Amino acid sequence: MRIWAVALRILRQLGHDWRTMALMVLSPIFVMTLMSLIFNSEEYNPRIGIVNAPASFVERLEEKDAVLFRYDAYGAEMALAKDLVDGVVDFSNGLPTLEMEGSDPGKSMAVQRLVEAVLREPPRSIARPPLLEVTYLHGYKDMAAFDSFGPILIGFYVFFFVFLIAGVSFIGERNNGTLERILATPLRRWEVVAGYILGFGFFAVLQSGLIAWYSIRVLGIFMVGSFPLVLAVTSLTAMVGLAIGTFISAFADNELQMIQFVPVVIVPQLFFSGLFDLGTMPKPLQMAGRGMPLWYVADALRNIMIRGTGFEEILLHMGVLAATCLLFATANVLALKKYRRL
Repeated sequence: MRIWAVALRILRQLGHDWRTMALMVLSPIFVMTLMSLIFNSEEYNPRIGIVNAPASFVERLEEKDAVLFRYDAYGAEMALAKDLVDGVVDFSNGLPTLEMEGSDPGKSMAVQRLVEAVLREPPRSIARPPLLEVTYLHGYKDMAAFDSFGPILIGFYVFFFVFLIAGVSFIGERNNGTLERILATPLRRWEVVAGYILGFGFFAVLQSGLIAWYSIRVLGIFMVGSFPLVLAVTSLTAMVGLAIGTFISAFADNELQMIQFVPVVIVPQLFFSGLFDLGTMPKPLQMAGRGMPLWYVADALRNIMIRGTGFEEILLHMGVLAATCLLFATANVLALKKYRRL
């Protein structure tokens, strides 16, 4: 009977906690639906640029569902630099050469296998080359998958841990009465939010810099760009995670509820960060992916670390992240109305 009494108390407690019940039921359904849409996406067809290729070679590639683009030599180099194609096959010197964009080892391997398979197929309108010459614009031949996904993982872990720690800490400030006492002072809501973001932000930026340094210098993730630029992106990522985490914490009564928001807020960001190719997903999902802050973080870090781009190429990404941080900081100010009206 005593065990039954304890069980009934827990059931009644959960029955009155509608947010916990909703998150427990709806979050797994949401994540599984998202995974279904992503993993049931269309098969990826390599994007290949063609320069002076024989008609029979082009026809064979088209039969294998490759997405082909015809360029001159200059146009092909520009297409590679802008990541419009995964590789370029050039027959200008009589024998084919293959230049890879190189930032994604999976795509590079798919292109090389497809081109080599077509070159081996009879009938051949060209003499079989003794060896297909393959070069890389970015990366290198045996580039590991971890080198490609490393920038994405750096951005994700910075965002995730700052989001969770900031949210849980802010709930603690609220539950132990510290926030209430601060709001009893003449401070305005925006001053409170700014103070919290600056205070937590110092340690968040320190943590993000440590993660980036350890990943690149100790774990040896591929890096050709500027480390200060990496620090700038990860620091801004930490501030975005901090702003979103403190905002979400306003809708959680305790630390458990904050953790229950992870499948709703964090998991979709991971799916759309670049771990999976957005180009194979339905158009609505592609548009949704471009609305995720972590996509801009991951793309900026990959541009810096793998492609070696400078500040000009990631200016848009930094602007979107800064605007996101400002948006959620403003939302935090409005959320504090439920604790004190000024």
